[in-house]
Amino acid sequence: MPISFGGQGILLDIEGTTSSVQFVYEVLFPYVRAHLDEFIEKSWKREGAICARELIAKDAGAESFPKWCGHLLMAERQKKLAAEVIRLMDADSKSTGLKALQGLISKEGYASGALRAHVYPDVPEAFKRWKDAGKAVRIFSSGSITAQQELFEHTEAGNLRPFLSGHYDTTTGPKREAESYRKIAAAWELAPREILFVSDVPAELDAACAAGMQTALSVRPGNAALPEGVTHPRIASFDEIELT
Repeated sequence: MPISFGGQGILLDIEGTTSSVQFVYEVLFPYVRAHLDEFIEKSWKREGAICARELIAKDAGAESFPKWCGHLLMAERQKKLAAEVIRLMDADSKSTGLKALQGLISKEGYASGALRAHVYPDVPEAFKRWKDAGKAVRIFSSGSITAQQELFEHTEAGNLRPFLSGHYDTTTGPKREAESYRKIAAAWELAPREILFVSDVPAELDAACAAGMQTALSVRPGNAALPEGVTHPRIASFDEIELT
């Protein structure tokens, strides 16, 4: 059912909202797994990889990566890191360190042409329509900002990054906490009521609504079954967002 939106900012989730769940779990994550060991070894001294593994160690409760590894030799440290990444992926963790490392690996996949991101057919035209109408579009995803930027730059429909004015990830805060959405509104310099958040996860929409944002539930093919009692307005396509 169409919904009306007269605010200034449109905030979007990715998985199940702009891009299919299947792309994430059947293409993107398997690529990360297949290239994990190689990436860890070749990028060991790169700044981004160092920062990612520090975050992974801290997420595991350690003060630092070296302390997490103790007296392990280099090869053993790499194996421990890889095993932790696989464990986190198996648990579908949204931890910041994991997402940072996944983003670095997927960036290489996009750069090589091995990856092209799926977006729903209505997404490119909606982005253009919203930009032409003077609306600002931003992304809030558990994937790292790097991963978000690379995904939208390398879609099957071409480079969609120019349509986006900002990105937020879990460094802003958890997606199921209202304070994260208050921080986004403040950073955006918009009143929460001027922002429409679209996601396929009711708990995220609950948090955004609690922060004062308008909400819409994305109902796309392949999305998880919805629990009973969800009251957020539902849309099956961005074409159902009518600007006023």
